[in-house]
Amino acid sequence: MNRAELADFLRRGRARLGPADVGLAPGTRRRTPGLRREEVASLAGMSVDYYTRLEQCRGPRPSRQMLVALARALRLTDDEGDHLFHLVGEEPPRRETASAHVRPGLLLVLDRLYDSPAQVVTDCGTVLAQNAPAKALVGDALARPPRERNLTRRFFLDPTARALFPAEDLPAHARDHVANLRAVAAAHPEDPEPAALVAELRSASEEFARLWDEHEVSRRRPAKKRFLHPVVGLLELDCEVLLSHERRQHLIIHTARPGTESHERLQLLRVVGLQDMTPRNPAGRT
Repeated sequence: MNRAELADFLRRGRARLGPADVGLAPGTRRRTPGLRREEVASLAGMSVDYYTRLEQCRGPRPSRQMLVALARALRLTDDEGDHLFHLVGEEPPRRETASAHVRPGLLLVLDRLYDSPAQVVTDCGTVLAQNAPAKALVGDALARPPRERNLTRRFFLDPTARALFPAEDLPAHARDHVANLRAVAAAHPEDPEPAALVAELRSASEEFARLWDEHEVSRRRPAKKRFLHPVVGLLELDCEVLLSHERRQHLIIHTARPGTESHERLQLLRVVGLQDMTPRNPAGRT
């Protein structure tokens, strides 16, 4: 691990970003250009002390998960993200997988969507980044352990995930998850993630296994979705799906038509902010 090179790379990456580049308010006047250390630490989900020690050449060797978080926080390109891994003595993520490096262009758009829930998701269903409205709508995915950030896994293995939707909509959601995963697994047989997820869910969920055997295939498409929020109630939202150029990362945006009750509730959600998304009675909702 080259601590000196790593520290310099982190400092330079931080200095070239302004608050607006990462969706933060400008705040008070800054003595030096760039983000503050505490801002980078917050974006990466680590303590300020840990990040400070990395910049001071005295930090421990970051885990692969931490490197991914730093690359995302500093808005690194794929090549820059690979360089970050090399500085620590790690092999970068394999290119045939759905890279955990969120493309800077997608992050730039995500940062500008301050009034619409939006998140970046891999084609396999793993949440990579969210804006504040998305966290308020469906919960903070990045606060969960890495394995629990996959939307398909949570839908079939975590009953609380289903409480986000009306009970009558659940069969359609289940079919959509399975059909999309089948399409991804067939399109990328060299990627171990979809195959491993299929094997896990076929073993752990009778519902998934039954739907998998029906062999339905469908990618994520724009659609209408209904959400049950524990504070603002039912929202009917338009779901738009934007693809990265290699089609392995999706920017999913939810909007409500102006003048509708759902639009008013979405505006209220901005005021309410992030709430405890754990349903009080998940059994009653499903």
